[in-house]
Amino acid sequence: MTQGTGHGENGDRDRSPEEAALSERLGNLDQRLSEFRGRHVKTEQPAGDGEDRAARASAMALGFRLSSELVAGVVVGAGIGWGFDRLLSTSPFGFIVFLLLGFVAGVVNVVRTAGAGQNRRGGS
Repeated sequence: MTQGTGHGENGDRDRSPEEAALSERLGNLDQRLSEFRGRHVKTEQPAGDGEDRAARASAMALGFRLSSELVAGVVVGAGIGWGFDRLLSTSPFGFIVFLLLGFVAGVVNVVRTAGAGQNRRGGS
């Protein structure tokens, strides 16, 4: 009635050689993963990296916002122009005019947003 080394109820005696080999491989893999994670965390996070990541994320968010405003202006202008062409049978003049107006509106929104972003940064 002696217990083994804690590897199950009867210890290593009831384990097949395949189970022992798999258990050993699992232990080695766990050890290598721990070493890799330790090296990866140390080399990837120098001092002050959190602020740099936040600044990059903020700049990326601003870039996505500016590009989406430009694209939205063009798409809305094109949609309105297409609608006018369908209603008034003026194809393709309404589409062209409103596409250009949408582009201008998108550029104005981008300049306004970018200017507001610069004013916020400069005033702080």
